[in-house]
Amino acid sequence: MSSASGTLVLIDGVLRSAEEATVSVFDRGFLYGDAVFETMRTYGGRPFALDEHLERLERSAERVLIRMPVSRAVLEAEIERGLREGGYAESVVRVVITRGQAASLGLDPARALTPLRLVIVAPLSPLPVEKYERGIRVITHRTQRVADGTEAAGAKITNYLVSVLVMDAAARRSAEEALLVDAEGRVLEGTTSNVFGVLGSELVTPPEHLGILAGITRAHVLTLARELGIPTHVRPIHESELARFDELFISSSIREIVPVVSVNETSVGTGRPGAVTQRLLTAFRAAARRAVGLETGSPL
Repeated sequence: MSSASGTLVLIDGVLRSAEEATVSVFDRGFLYGDAVFETMRTYGGRPFALDEHLERLERSAERVLIRMPVSRAVLEAEIERGLREGGYAESVVRVVITRGQAASLGLDPARALTPLRLVIVAPLSPLPVEKYERGIRVITHRTQRVADGTEAAGAKITNYLVSVLVMDAAARRSAEEALLVDAEGRVLEGTTSNVFGVLGSELVTPPEHLGILAGITRAHVLTLARELGIPTHVRPIHESELARFDELFISSSIREIVPVVSVNETSVGTGRPGAVTQRLLTAFRAAARRAVGLETGSPL
């Protein structure tokens, strides 16, 4: 099924082009951001860390009391169908589970009828190579996230209003990501990424108990660091520490590992991507290709 936008959507298992894909205006995902989601990418056309993403989707749904509408096997089959029908060299896949269409307006979750599921498959638009070679600029931004201090903390929910506003602030300062800082001055994560710092030869990243999203790529980075013999500390990072880091990078499923060379217009380390960051990026790309059954080859 072709689509002018290059995107395909399965709505409750029914394949639609992007132009045909619609949901009710009474769906609670639209009305209240009452939904959870996962985003993943392919290597060689095969989804990376699919089981890990679907496990986290289930955990997120459980935290916000949304019943999974189908089994994991059904979701896997729908993802594979979307990838097959799309036929893109590499794809981005987003799976969304909303609480479903409400019988009437109101916040009571009992008003929802049946959870809705979406599988969106689009061609991957990778980050330009120069971003990995030269790094990106970020800012810090003090804010409170929607789920902070609630049972939903750490769940991947679709209400990204805070991140949207923060990214606007970043764009106005010619930055490409913002690091969220809590009321105690602790750096938590990016708007759509996890954050790592390098002090000397040691890797540092914030702990999950602060309510950060337990990133899939983050977990793989921690595993790779141990395998490479890189000392790693999972602990709070205070905003004032950022100026001391020799290296800084963000991680996410789509962007992998991206060097950060400037925070709030101040250079990180030498102002160039560092050796530890580059070593982890190379190792991650090789590991991702092995995980989906491909030869390691050269980095993507």
